[in-house]
Amino acid sequence: MKKLLALGVTSLLCINLSAQNKLEQDRNAIKSMAGCYKVTFNFAETFSPDSAYVKHNNYKSWAYELVKVIEDQPKHIALQHLLIVNEDKSPMVIKHWRQDWDYENTDFYMFKQYNPATHGQEWTYVTKSPVEVKGQWSQKVFQVDDSPRYEGTATWVHYDGRHYWENTTDAPLPRREYSKRHDYNVTKRTNNQEITDYGWLHQQDNAKVLRTPEGDKIIAYEKGWNTYEKVDNQMCQVAEDWWKENHKVWKNVRAAWKKRFNAKKDLKLWPKKGDKLMYQAFFNLEPNATQKDASKIINEFSK
Repeated sequence: MKKLLALGVTSLLCINLSAQNKLEQDRNAIKSMAGCYKVTFNFAETFSPDSAYVKHNNYKSWAYELVKVIEDQPKHIALQHLLIVNEDKSPMVIKHWRQDWDYENTDFYMFKQYNPATHGQEWTYVTKSPVEVKGQWSQKVFQVDDSPRYEGTATWVHYDGRHYWENTTDAPLPRREYSKRHDYNVTKRTNNQEITDYGWLHQQDNAKVLRTPEGDKIIAYEKGWNTYEKVDNQMCQVAEDWWKENHKVWKNVRAAWKKRFNAKKDLKLWPKKGDKLMYQAFFNLEPNATQKDASKIINEFSK
């Protein structure tokens, strides 16, 4: 009996140790996405269910980008992307997207739909059970102004020398098509982020969806292939300097949004009201702006 009990305790210890090792593997994979990169953005529509559909032109661009770990807790990691433009002449830094990673997170804001007439976005608050997210990491992606973009949860996979995470979720239109396309209002995104020998790869398999009360209609499919190739850190020094000067105000912006999200209620956003753009209001904040200043903007553009 004692022998069986000892074996049981040993098995439990092995399971716990294995879970800890897996958690550390996950954390290392997430944090390895930080660094200075030359990023290439490539998107191409592949096919459409409608034989009469005319495929739009491919999209391709590149830039240098700094990815910084700005929050690091045992089960929470935040990565801020900082885009560098005009790098050969007078470099300018643009606060780009942010990705937050949370282990076994149960709270989500899921994109519902976009209304082109009012520029309004609707988000539904969803709670998942602990069983549904066991062993998983949620990725919450935020716009340049730290408003929500898309969220999903999945397991990091470490197998055959590969390290990747994949999830499918709904999102608003990408910024490159936000003001140009009116034939669809939801992007159903399959995101695959994989660590590579040169840095990391962000693959996307997207469906461009027209969502109406009658249901969803797929307009076209799209492939995204975005590579993050590590380069010398000096290429991103201007972004490091910019973040050092501006990180405090964006910490207050994140805190203001977090307070709104903690209400755990459905959310309506208007990124544009009349001739006013929400992201511009945030970008115009002074470096010493407070959380209260950020909350005023959120309250103006949301409900």
